[in-house]
Amino acid sequence: MVIALIVTPLAIAEAGTVHGTVMNGTTGKPAAGIELTLVQLQGGMQEIAHSKSGAQGEFTFDHPGLGAQPMLVRATYHRVNFNKALPPGTSTAHVDIYESSEDAKTINVPLHVVIFQPKGATMIVGEEYQIENKSRPPVAFYRSEGSFDFALPEKGELQQVSAAGPAGMPVVQLPIDKKHNRYSIAFAFRPGPSSVRFSYELPYPENAATVKIPTIYPRSRLLIAAPPSMQISSEGLTLDGQEQGMNLYGRQDVPAGTLVAVSVSGTAPAPDTNAGAEQQGQQGRDAQQGGGESAGVRIQQVPGRLDVLKWPLIAGFVFVFTLGAILLARRPVVAIAGPAPETEKIQAQKKSKPAVAAASNAPAAPTNGASSLAEVDAAIGTSLDALKERLFRLELRHQAGTISEDEYAQERARAEKVLRDLVRG
Repeated sequence: MVIALIVTPLAIAEAGTVHGTVMNGTTGKPAAGIELTLVQLQGGMQEIAHSKSGAQGEFTFDHPGLGAQPMLVRATYHRVNFNKALPPGTSTAHVDIYESSEDAKTINVPLHVVIFQPKGATMIVGEEYQIENKSRPPVAFYRSEGSFDFALPEKGELQQVSAAGPAGMPVVQLPIDKKHNRYSIAFAFRPGPSSVRFSYELPYPENAATVKIPTIYPRSRLLIAAPPSMQISSEGLTLDGQEQGMNLYGRQDVPAGTLVAVSVSGTAPAPDTNAGAEQQGQQGRDAQQGGGESAGVRIQQVPGRLDVLKWPLIAGFVFVFTLGAILLARRPVVAIAGPAPETEKIQAQKKSKPAVAAASNAPAAPTNGASSLAEVDAAIGTSLDALKERLFRLELRHQAGTISEDEYAQERARAEKVLRDLVRG
């Protein structure tokens, strides 16, 4: 019986065939005549086959790479992409599509988070908007001229923008310049929770500044996070506690169109010289796991409420896109939506910028010995979460100037090895 369970997925992988259905999540009915594309994740999101769903939404793809390498099926409906991951060994796929709406009331924005990180004479600011789509019947909110608007403070220089659908995978977006430091992205917000994340740089002379944060969406809660070495004050802003070394400040129900003036001062956290045996022990464990972090400041894990802000602070969102592709490939239940015209732009941007990486303190995903796919997926997810945490910590150290360029490059190289191991795993 055990041998049969092992041989079956191998036979599927060798067969190179996947059968699936497309369902319209708005109507609850099979979707016929939907254009489908088989995308190979390795080598830059290459389109390798095309098909169309039948009368009952059924489709079939035949390709030698199916089952042997990570791929995804992309369904394009009304110029919006709906993707479904095909991990190695997969033989079936269910793709949900949705009717589109241009009604802005389809979504609401309950939370706006801002995090400050000094970097010498400049300051890196990461922002995230959490978005909800509770439409009934369920529809996807999308506008080709821009589905989500955001604005930067005066003198802010935009770095990168990403958006994530209900699956939580950040995907790089190309911002639409609306002038006067206002931008938009043409992202399809599917039913469920989504997020938009971006980072920018501000002048920070003499370690002090007044940052006027624009708010666009009504009734949002504003949450600001900063290291304790910084002082934060603003009208209506109250201390909301401290979690794992980050001070939190909150303000409820900020009216749309408000410029929230936040006084910011202070420097980046000083290196932790008392990490001692704990840090050495951690480094020893990291070395055994193939991804030790060099000696230096030990930045604590970001609080759970701030987990959403790890990605915006990581320079080079192309790495986010790369890691997201791995997430798509390795987890069996992943589906994201995005506008069709963005595909070629994302590929071009991916090729134009180098990836940023950092070492993980997590063991590589096991290649054998797991009793079920669920255990394998859990191990992979743990490794990726730990890699994300380590990457965030490394980037903060790099931006704060508490790690040398040589050490930074070494950690990036170690992380690339961890990623390769995860892909092979």
